[in-house]
Amino acid sequence: MTWVAAVARLRARREPGVLVTVATVRGHAPRKAGAKLVVGQTETWGSIGGGNIEAVAIDRARQLNGSPDAEPELMEFALNDKVTGPHGVQCCGGAVSVLLEPLPVVEAVAVFGVGHVGLELARILARHNVDLHLIDTRPEMLADERLGVLSDAVAQIHVHHTLLLPEEVLAELPPGTHVLIMTHDHAEDAALCDAALRTSGLGSIGLIGSAAKWARFRQRLANEGGHDTATIDRIKTPIGLSEITGKEPATIAVSVAADLIRTFEQDRQGPQAPNTVAPVPVRSGSR
Repeated sequence: MTWVAAVARLRARREPGVLVTVATVRGHAPRKAGAKLVVGQTETWGSIGGGNIEAVAIDRARQLNGSPDAEPELMEFALNDKVTGPHGVQCCGGAVSVLLEPLPVVEAVAVFGVGHVGLELARILARHNVDLHLIDTRPEMLADERLGVLSDAVAQIHVHHTLLLPEEVLAELPPGTHVLIMTHDHAEDAALCDAALRTSGLGSIGLIGSAAKWARFRQRLANEGGHDTATIDRIKTPIGLSEITGKEPATIAVSVAADLIRTFEQDRQGPQAPNTVAPVPVRSGSR
């Protein structure tokens, strides 16, 4: 398997890894500069020459795999009989530097409802390195010609065609997926909110809509769904940055995307102090 295929496999599995590359070679060494090794949690693909160099690089890569904020780093190896490594001696006579680049699991986002706002949001998120799931019960919303604007996406896009029960897609999403509910149908939104609260392992849950809509949903989620207050409060509504009040689809999409990216950053930084900023008026948003 090539290193490119190995990286793709880790991405598909949503498994962290490290790309190890021979950066420089001086004198004699087992492999030339550019040789690559991909290290997953339990498997490796490729080789940077075996022996102590490779074993030490794998050990360090596995340490980086367990670190949420790992950064690329350079390791230096002298290949002579005066240097004994933890995995033995390599006395080729040269020196090698090895670059370790962490391959973290990327964020996953599911957009339920790819109408005017949903498509604009998809266009923005598609420019980021995320796994982007698009779900809509209307086939025309997911037609190839309509989603053609995403053809140059950096994101990996997963399109889910579902005619009746979009909430069934929730069980198919990878752990930690951030869910945005913005369909054309309030009944569909309500069913998705209920199902999302019953689905373990999701990330944040956001709902587009007005204060009046959310008041009805809260009551229904409590009375018919049987959810307690703390569970219902997992749903954030309205979504987006409160400071941005425009109602054009593209403006709302920018606001929602910016708020979501801020959530990504907060997740990486760990728990923060409670937000004491006073609330601002609610924007309902259009689809």
